[in-house]
Amino acid sequence: MVYSRRVNGEVLEFGTSGMLYRSNKLMYDRGTKTLWHQFLGEPVVGPLDDSGVELELIPATLTTWIDWLALHPGTTVLNIMTGVYPITSYSPEDDRQSIYFRYRNTPETIFPVPERTDALETKSQVLGLTLNGKSIADPLESLSQRLVINDTLGGQDLVVIATDQGV
Repeated sequence: MVYSRRVNGEVLEFGTSGMLYRSNKLMYDRGTKTLWHQFLGEPVVGPLDDSGVELELIPATLTTWIDWLALHPGTTVLNIMTGVYPITSYSPEDDRQSIYFRYRNTPETIFPVPERTDALETKSQVLGLTLNGKSIADPLESLSQRLVINDTLGGQDLVVIATDQGV
């Protein structure tokens, strides 16, 4: 999810709280110390909770670097050698040295999940979309079988386009 940091004309500065709610990261804004649900873009604890404020969702593209560069050859990126995290933090998730390798390759979740369904396997990856207050989730594995999905969500037509390497 990519959100605008602008709320009621003010630009908020966010940080990672280190807390999770149902295995979803809670971020906080440094000004009010409000905790925000990162998937919903809504405040959940603090002065802005129950205020009706929501972060504006900004459209984003999930693609490979090769495909992006083919469409946008003038793109530049930040260097990952920032000194904030060691280079090993950026290992591909299928690399045994990756910090998420063990989690991705075990059937259990790190934290208990109180509400479960048999609709998907535990820890299935999905592409989640929210539009006009309605939400859907498509398993990523289904997107490798159908590279173009036409759907309707929240009263609007939408198209999800995938490549053989991902959405």
